[in-house]
Amino acid sequence: MGGLTTLSIKSSPIIDRTSYHFDSQFLNRKKFSKELPVKMAPPHGDKSAEVKEEAAAAVSSVDNRPISTILFIVAMQTEALPLVKKFQLTEDLNSVFPKGVPWVRFYGNYKGLTVNIVCPGKDPALGVDGVGTVSASLVTYASVQALKPDLIINAGTAGGFGAKGASIGDVFISSEVAFHDRRIPIPVFDIYGVGSRKAFATPNLLKELNLKVGKLSTGDSLDMSPMDEASIIANDATIKDMEGAAVAYVADLLKVPAIFVKAVTDIVDGDKPTPEEFLENLVAVTAALDQTATQVVDYISGKCLVEL
Repeated sequence: MGGLTTLSIKSSPIIDRTSYHFDSQFLNRKKFSKELPVKMAPPHGDKSAEVKEEAAAAVSSVDNRPISTILFIVAMQTEALPLVKKFQLTEDLNSVFPKGVPWVRFYGNYKGLTVNIVCPGKDPALGVDGVGTVSASLVTYASVQALKPDLIINAGTAGGFGAKGASIGDVFISSEVAFHDRRIPIPVFDIYGVGSRKAFATPNLLKELNLKVGKLSTGDSLDMSPMDEASIIANDATIKDMEGAAVAYVADLLKVPAIFVKAVTDIVDGDKPTPEEFLENLVAVTAALDQTATQVVDYISGKCLVEL
C-alpha cells in the first residue's frame, strides 16, 4: 500500500458552516459575459439583524441547557453490544422506525441521561451488518427525526495510519471528518465531494480523558486504492472508517452536534492485509472502544454542550 510520506498533496479545505461563498478564481474561470447584478441594500426597517440575534440567542440557550438525550450511531452490532450491556439498555421491540427496515435501537437511562444506541442492523438478503455511508446516513437521519438528541456520538472501529502515530487499540476523538472516495473534478463540486467538516469541539473532555485526536477520512471500501490513499493524505487523516463523514453530513444538515469516537483495529499502511488484521483485533479493540465510550458518557452526564 506504500508509505504515507511519499506523497505531498495540499489538504482539502474545510467547509465553513456559517457561510458559503464562491472565490474570485472560480468566478473568473466561468468568464461571465455580463457583470453580476449588484445586490441593493435592504430597505429601512429590515428585520434580518433582529432575526440573526434571536437565532444566536436560541442557539446559546440550547448550548447552556444540560444534555439529556444522547444518540450513538454504531455500524456493527459487535461494536454496539458491549455498550448495550454496560448501559443496561433494552431493545426497542416497538420500533420508532419505518416498518420493514432492519435498523435496531437500544434505549434506557444512564446517570441521568437518555441513551439511545442505533445500528443499521443486518442486511435482509445477506445477513451481514449494514456498514457504509448509505446505511449510516439513513439511520442518522431517521434517528434524529424520531429521537431529537442533544448530541450524536458516532462510535466504532477504524483503520489507523502508523505513519501518523496510530497503533492497534488506540482510541481517537476525531477533530475533522471528510470523504476520500467522492472524486468530482469540477470547481466547487470537488469541495462538495470531499465534504470536510469539523466535529463538535470538546476541549474539556479531551483534557480530562487524555484522549488522542486525529482527522478521520471516510470511504465505502475496507481496502485502500492508490487514489483513495492520495485523497486520505490530502485530508491529513490519521484514521479511516466507512461511516463518519456520512454521519457528520446529516448532523450538519439537521444542526445536531456530533463527536466521533474511533478505536483502531488495523494499521492501513502496515504489513498485514487489512481484512485479516481487522477480524483478528475486532473483539479486543471493541473492548477498548467500550471503555472509552463509557468514560465519555460519564463525563457528559450533568453537563451542557458548552462545558464539553
